[in-house]
Amino acid sequence: MKTDLDSSINEDAANKGGEDSPENISKKEMKNAPVAKSPKKASAYEIIKEFEQSQQKKKLPEVYVGDTVRVGVRISEGNKERVQPYEGVVIAKRHGGINQTITVRRIFQGVGVERVFMMHSPQVASIKVERRGKVRRAKLFYLRDRVGKATRVKQRFDR
Repeated sequence: MKTDLDSSINEDAANKGGEDSPENISKKEMKNAPVAKSPKKASAYEIIKEFEQSQQKKKLPEVYVGDTVRVGVRISEGNKERVQPYEGVVIAKRHGGINQTITVRRIFQGVGVERVFMMHSPQVASIKVERRGKVRRAKLFYLRDRVGKATRVKQRFDR
């Protein structure tokens, strides 16, 4: 319930128009007054791009198709975690940015085994280039059909 005292206080405040009221500020002062900028809203693309950049690993070696690499893979057994090396030839590279992958092929007990590794995955502990390969194509799927010494890739010394 409003009293007469409450309504008179509200009327006085409205009529008083303090120093900062629009009536007391001249037009010249209005032009020079700092304009409050609204915070720039980032687009969804920019937010996703910024997040992906924060998740990427900073120090990765330059890996090319044909290189022999040793990938340290994190394996958790129970509550223990260890790093197991996986060494083989890079036969394909795909995608870019945070989705970048390499396909590594090795021969294990006479059987060809291929694994696809996401370069920026937390499961990949390390990537080390053992030797550079000299190849003339982007994908080395022809190595799947070869056996023994025919699967060797020439070494490159200039990189």
